[in-house]
Amino acid sequence: MSTFPGTKEGLPSTDVDARSVTSSQSPNGSLDADDRLLAEFGYVPSFKREFSNLATISFAFSIMGLCSSVATTFNTPLLTGGPASVTWCWILGACMCFTLGSSIAEIVSAFPTCGGLYTASAQLCPPRHRAIVGWIVGWLNLLGQVAGLSSTEFGLANMIWAAVVVAKDGDYVVTQGMTVGLFAGLLVFNGLLNCLATRQLAHITKAFVFVNLGATIIIIIVLLAMTPRSEMHAASYVFGSDGIVNQTGGWNTGLAFLFGLLSVQWTDYDATAHISEEVKRAAYAAPSAIFIAVIGTGLIGWILNIVMIMALRIGKPGALFLWSFVCLTAFFVCQTALQACSRMVYAFSRDHALPDREYFGHVTSWTKTPLRAVWFTTFFSILPGLLDLASPVAANAIFALCAIALDSSYIIPIILKRLYRNHPDVHFKPGPFYMGDGLLGWTANLACIFWTMFVCVIFCIPTELPVTQTNMNYASVITVGVIFLSG
Repeated sequence: MSTFPGTKEGLPSTDVDARSVTSSQSPNGSLDADDRLLAEFGYVPSFKREFSNLATISFAFSIMGLCSSVATTFNTPLLTGGPASVTWCWILGACMCFTLGSSIAEIVSAFPTCGGLYTASAQLCPPRHRAIVGWIVGWLNLLGQVAGLSSTEFGLANMIWAAVVVAKDGDYVVTQGMTVGLFAGLLVFNGLLNCLATRQLAHITKAFVFVNLGATIIIIIVLLAMTPRSEMHAASYVFGSDGIVNQTGGWNTGLAFLFGLLSVQWTDYDATAHISEEVKRAAYAAPSAIFIAVIGTGLIGWILNIVMIMALRIGKPGALFLWSFVCLTAFFVCQTALQACSRMVYAFSRDHALPDREYFGHVTSWTKTPLRAVWFTTFFSILPGLLDLASPVAANAIFALCAIALDSSYIIPIILKRLYRNHPDVHFKPGPFYMGDGLLGWTANLACIFWTMFVCVIFCIPTELPVTQTNMNYASVITVGVIFLSG
């Protein structure tokens, strides 16, 4: 059985056999507050903390994508529930995602390790359950991240080829092999960029937030400026009953409207946790970045959705210009997702949860980054895309794992924190970001738990009737399979 933190009976915090604290110093020669906290969890500080507050906030914004996330998921609510579904489901989902993001930020603030939520889950339950809980949460989170990275990169490849087709006025044929080839090449390029040292990664990441927000603002301004007022849709089409159009082929209108939630829920909240061992003042900076990014993405994304419904009238040159920004932000999503996922692989190997004898839990001395984990993540993420050559249905089934697996892994530590808050063998020490045990904390935690359970049900329902082999939603089947196999 894997040696997860705190799995041995009688240990108050972590199983130090998993990674003995043999040094009292961090790589830069001094043991600061961040590294002292890490040492309390039983880990030797292995990374250089080069991510500043700005770089960390930029990382959190980048992983959420904003304009690229809206662009790639816009059709789902529009073609199932209609324009009003796009508008209202986004802001409803964003508000509930705010409770989830805040609750995850609490966990990250208390457990700022690159293991993230699986480490926290192992700590927040009684000793005899820690190994199995950490194992299941870890595998859900890891496979969800791999599926998310793979599907986002695959989507980016399709977006780039779509731009080529538009530029050629439709006189261009994109084959399946061309899409998969570009997808694999993009992943390898992201892998190469992730071979940089932490300092270089932090410098590059700082720019992401400005490009991400700037691109979104430019898209909003250009759409409004280039669409004549007479051609803009009426408010009733954007916000009212005229905008509710059931196009599911048989589901009732209420359910068709709720399919709009599938757009806003495709977000990775805990990626910032996985780089927390590279963040300065991680217990403060990492949760604050999550908190700020969730609010910003929710509000600005709502405005973008409204403008796209009201004023989506633009010629080919303008469309290609704006699409280049969308593709760029999608590339940033993949870059940050690969960094976060590789740190998760590193942590999982470090805690003996992979059958590799800690081979991927190794930090390269000359970059102070886990290069083995980077390339394992890169090539492992290529596999679902290669599967598309054999069976697009099977590839889409793997991609569908992302949201439901990640959301399931998010709420487990939140449930455990409340369920075992008075257990004598569970010692939860809140971090600087903490909503408390009063009404605010309980409301936020319970709201995100029940909301996530509700949305996971929506995730499992096919969006079209009649259900066929190609439009079947396999997310629930695969997620249950992951839980069963890890158990």
